[in-house]
Amino acid sequence: MEIAHPTPWFPAWGVKFHKPIDNIDDLISKFNNFREDNRWALLAEEIIASEVHLWTTWYALRRREEKKEMIARTPDVEILRLISGTHQIKTAFQRAGVRKGDERAWIIYIPKKGKLDIEEIKIERKIYSDKDDDARKLAEFIEAKIIPRRPTPVLNGLERIGIEGNFTDLNYSQIEDLFLTHMSLSEL
Repeated sequence: MEIAHPTPWFPAWGVKFHKPIDNIDDLISKFNNFREDNRWALLAEEIIASEVHLWTTWYALRRREEKKEMIARTPDVEILRLISGTHQIKTAFQRAGVRKGDERAWIIYIPKKGKLDIEEIKIERKIYSDKDDDARKLAEFIEAKIIPRRPTPVLNGLERIGIEGNFTDLNYSQIEDLFLTHMSLSEL
């Protein structure tokens, strides 16, 4: 039996497009023009493994942001880069960004918290509900609808972010561990 993490929901909303993505540039342009700021990001569906994966990536981003050590210029691109396990921005978009033909994706909000202290970090449990209306409006604007789901680790997500290997007979925890390990490579 697998152990469930008592981690609060990350502000991430699964979306299903009304039709498969045909024009990436148009979709990204709409998304970027309608979003409130660059703390909103649109990510490929398969590349997010869990709440822990998202919060761990968020912490890495916030730490780099606070130290002014981000490789990307904006948090939306930096989170793509971190999740992709790369230092290359172009590779990050290829791995973690939406693609032509995708039918689903994640809209995420990257919380900005004050000073980070690993010993005292508090995750606001209401951040998801506070941003829910904004996420729904954003989904509607990009011709998608919010779907009732949370991130789960999937094997094809490993391939999409560039992990190669024979991954038969892995349980959810093992798949999640591979996602987390891969993400940590972007920190080296």
